Amino acid sequence: MRADPVRPEVGFIGLGKMGGAIAARLVSQGIPLHVYDTRSAAVEKLRAHGAQACRDAAEVASRCETVFISLPAPEIVHEVAVDTASAARGKVRVVIDVSTTGPRTSAQISTELLERQVDLIDAPVSGGIAGANKGTLAVMVAGRAEVVRRCRALLDVVGKVFVVGERPGLGQTMKLCNNLLSATALAISSEAMVLGVKAGLDPKMMLDVINTGSGRNSATQDKFPRSVLPRTFDFGFGTGLMYKDVRLCMEEAERLGVQMWVGPAVRQMWLQACMELGPESDFTAIVKCVERLAQVEVSAAS
Repeated sequence: MRADPVRPEVGFIGLGKMGGAIAARLVSQGIPLHVYDTRSAAVEKLRAHGAQACRDAAEVASRCETVFISLPAPEIVHEVAVDTASAARGKVRVVIDVSTTGPRTSAQISTELLERQVDLIDAPVSGGIAGANKGTLAVMVAGRAEVVRRCRALLDVVGKVFVVGERPGLGQTMKLCNNLLSATALAISSEAMVLGVKAGLDPKMMLDVINTGSGRNSATQDKFPRSVLPRTFDFGFGTGLMYKDVRLCMEEAERLGVQMWVGPAVRQMWLQACMELGPESDFTAIVKCVERLAQVEVSAAS
């Protein structure tokens, strides 16, 4: 009788909303996972699901050849990735970064990791917490073909894999383009819905019409019905994170010499939302900024 193949042990650093959900998905599929986060409660939650808790990132690196990183800011990702690759007695050989850092940071991290004989797979994701739980995220992968091939089974657990190229940073570019569209859809849908309610239209009827017609988008199909109309504002992504993604996208457009007109206005609206609502607020709450000025509320009770 043939024994089941031994599954390689995998590390995961950064157990926030998205990182924690992806890590839980990996554990649920029987992947031996070693986890670390600065918040002990986040580590304990994964340990309760069967993951092995580590004291710090260096311990993760000492146990695992492949390490996922999911962290909120480019500078933090850079620091942790390089420190992980540099850890004394570390066995890590591949870092899979599912964060959103921007192309330039990703390229810089890749260069510094290669100096330490460690490969970077640039693999930002999209699809929300629900997609992470179900393993249906869009995974935008850039990295050396051979390294991606070796890690493909792991990436397939996370979601649907799109290999966008070999150069680290291309995954980030794809993610920024995607999130610019998502951010724009939510911002402009907020303005349209507030306008309709102010004029006397029923918001649920508005969504039914829009989603049957040509105006439908990710905000009107998912975010407004689930989180805005019931006033729960719990879709699972932070206002500050969305502003960061739009800002990184505008910086990349400027670097490449791509003139944008709509993008800067969207960036300004998300900056305003951060200042009014706080970066930790759910990004669906951006509608409140428009509501406040119009003195109406987009809700199921409107």
